[in-house]
Amino acid sequence: MLSVLRNGTYRRLFTAQVIALVGTGLATVALSLLAYELAGERASAVLGTALAIKMTAYVTIAPVIGAIADRIPRRALMTAMDLTRAGAAVVLPFVTEIWQVHVLIFLLQAASAVFTPTFQATVPEILPAERDYTRALSMTRIAHDLESLLSPVLAAALLSVVTFDRLFVGTAVGFLASAALIVATALPGPAPVERTDSVRIRALLGIRLFRATPRLRALLALDLAVAAAGAVVLVDTVSLVRGHLDRPAGAVPLALGAYGAGSMVTALYLPRLLRRTTDRTVMLRAAFALPVALAATAALAATGPRAWSWPALLAVWAAIGAACSAVLTPGGRVIRRSTADADLPAAFAARFSLSHGCWLLTYPLAGWLAAGAGLPLTFLVLGAVALSAATAAAVIWPSRDPYRLEHVHPDLPPDHPHLADARPAGGGWRHGHHYVIDRHHHRWPGETPGRSC
Repeated sequence: MLSVLRNGTYRRLFTAQVIALVGTGLATVALSLLAYELAGERASAVLGTALAIKMTAYVTIAPVIGAIADRIPRRALMTAMDLTRAGAAVVLPFVTEIWQVHVLIFLLQAASAVFTPTFQATVPEILPAERDYTRALSMTRIAHDLESLLSPVLAAALLSVVTFDRLFVGTAVGFLASAALIVATALPGPAPVERTDSVRIRALLGIRLFRATPRLRALLALDLAVAAAGAVVLVDTVSLVRGHLDRPAGAVPLALGAYGAGSMVTALYLPRLLRRTTDRTVMLRAAFALPVALAATAALAATGPRAWSWPALLAVWAAIGAACSAVLTPGGRVIRRSTADADLPAAFAARFSLSHGCWLLTYPLAGWLAAGAGLPLTFLVLGAVALSAATAAAVIWPSRDPYRLEHVHPDLPPDHPHLADARPAGGGWRHGHHYVIDRHHHRWPGETPGRSC
């Protein structure tokens, strides 16, 4: 898998991503401590609002940036976002009011909502070979999992020698180092294409791509299944471990670590697995494993603590991590297959926005249900959400899903360059090629009676 790092451009980009992730992890710990210093026992409310702000920024900002990203050099755009994030991190230790924290968090997360989809859209252009791109997706998944495991450990080590506000300095240094690496990297420019649409229409392009492409609609349903299971892990682990199982506080990060370990092991194995089978097969099987795991968790929560309860929880959390990784990691391959090069920024921005919209639904559901109805019912409800989403994806995503599709153009003139290899057909011109939704193809063949594209 590490062979992909031989590509110098990708190596610098990946290093920048890892450094920025470490900085983000330090900021997460520091923000919790800052909230407690400003709000005391109301710190959880401050953090809850910050999480809502983060998700709101992700959902609203990403599509707008996807509309204009092809008009701005990517190196300049990503560098500017890293500098913006560094500036917000530097200012955070000096705030004295809670509203100031919220404003800076929105600024920081808005910059992340610009940076991340732009980064995601750049990688497949740097690594055009599918095998290399698959390895890069797995490495990105591993980097995120390692960040969630190691950043708290690094933060704890730093807090033994410095005060919490210095962690924000580490965050800023991480973003500045990321910016320096990006500045030193020659990145591909946007795909040459004539743009006549307004920014508003371009902002909706990614969502239109998802609406019109069956496998992308299925991808959104799969993201909802992952959000349902992931919200249980991230929101309810502490209640399950500390309250129901009566384990010590140190058991909480161990349970979360089992989730991360399952995800990492799967990400390491996926490049080999995806050479032997299809994205659809891997992703759907993993998605259907999620409601099974949540049902097992509900059974665990409905019984009193037993000697086997703790190892069973670790096993289930590792299984959920593995299944989530098997759904999320190939997602970039599905988008790349379903989108023209010029529309990759819009597609990745739409996926970023829509997937976080799923989390915006499941986070409060996991929290409110657990507080009001108890853990077993919470796990069953979210398991039902995951099952419904996985079933919808299986129905939406055709089992036979070839790259090349035969279709008819009823509205293009015979001398149009796109019809160079076409032949006359009833009501238009027929040909076949790798089919994606673009300016010549507005709908999926066979989905609208009487209309081909």
